[in-house]
Amino acid sequence: MKIVFATNNAHKLSEIKDILGPGFEIVSLAEIGCHEDIPETGMTLEENACQKSSYIVEHYQHNCFADDTGLEVDALGGEPGVHSARYAEGTDHDSEANMRKLLARLEGKTNRKARFRTVISLIIDGEEHQFEGKVEGHIATEKHGTEGFGYDPVFIPEGYDKSFAELGEEIKNQISHRARAVRKLAEYLRS
Repeated sequence: MKIVFATNNAHKLSEIKDILGPGFEIVSLAEIGCHEDIPETGMTLEENACQKSSYIVEHYQHNCFADDTGLEVDALGGEPGVHSARYAEGTDHDSEANMRKLLARLEGKTNRKARFRTVISLIIDGEEHQFEGKVEGHIATEKHGTEGFGYDPVFIPEGYDKSFAELGEEIKNQISHRARAVRKLAEYLRS
């Protein structure tokens, strides 16, 4: 089955292909000729994921899925949440700046509980379905590890004493928020 994943993020594309396996032909935005910046103006992960998948269906007439992911930190009232990729002012997808701001905002706080949440919006044959994946954990006081991307060096998933960046892709792809959402997506697609 050929399906568009509304991303040009090579890390996400690779992660999704690994999780879904060989039964699906997953193509990126670039592969369908989409180079525009798809609007993400929603106030929630659900709204943003739906905006992206709807845009592709409307403009390119392909079955599509899109995701939106946020890191939600309890002590910060759920921040950075929907703004995770642009958390540090004046930046866009600057992981280092985002982590610096997050660690600075958590300085001196003992409650470091957090969760990563991914929402996938699948539009297939004109019908939308949403799938959520969540992983609980906490924010470390400093960065650890070099694997992964985004906030991986500071997020320690529940049940582990290492960050996502230290655990490596193989373990992360089994336990991550995106893996959990993608498994639900895959179950639906296979049914």
